[in-house]
Amino acid sequence: MSRRTIDLDDTLYDYLLAHSLREHPEQTALREATRVHPRAQMQISPEQGQFMALLVKLLGARRCIEIGVFTGYSALSVALALPAEGKILACDISDEYTSIGKPYWQRAGVADKIELKLAPAIETLDARLNAGEAGTYDFAFIDADKTGYDAYYECCLQLLRGGGLIAIDNVLWSGDVARPATDEDTRALQALNDKLHRDERIDLAMLPIGDGLTLARKR
Repeated sequence: MSRRTIDLDDTLYDYLLAHSLREHPEQTALREATRVHPRAQMQISPEQGQFMALLVKLLGARRCIEIGVFTGYSALSVALALPAEGKILACDISDEYTSIGKPYWQRAGVADKIELKLAPAIETLDARLNAGEAGTYDFAFIDADKTGYDAYYECCLQLLRGGGLIAIDNVLWSGDVARPATDEDTRALQALNDKLHRDERIDLAMLPIGDGLTLARKR
């Protein structure tokens, strides 16, 4: 038994991946292709992708939202976990980054499950709310500009059904959230973490996965 989460050195982390990770070949290939990207640190870890895929299956999710696609590893992970009729509304502003993932989505046979919208995410989400889609989504993943997190969270909370789940990335921010903030991103994350802790509309868990992952279940 342990009273707190175990620390992971490289040896133990490699053991974790060797005894847990089950990747589609195209997931592995996309992850390796992204590893040499100048902004590779924006990609989620493989164990986080697998965890999110498991959550999607446990939810029986069919309609998902992703805010912040980057090269598409997280979208691929979720799409592979969805049933044949499942869909992801994938929001990003970079054609350059998202184009990297498209061939991998295609070869994995899930490109038709991913509806990529290249526009400011808040515009895409507002359009879906205005189209009457409130309460019709099962899962949302937020991993984009930190100062926009609060607005994305509020929109996603409206778009999700009761019992739906929002996963929010980078909530520990390399530990900076626990220190006096010196930049807007850290202040935005601190404010959101405080808000979620008090938010009676959700059930909450903050987990030390990757750079910190908050799970918020809509009540």
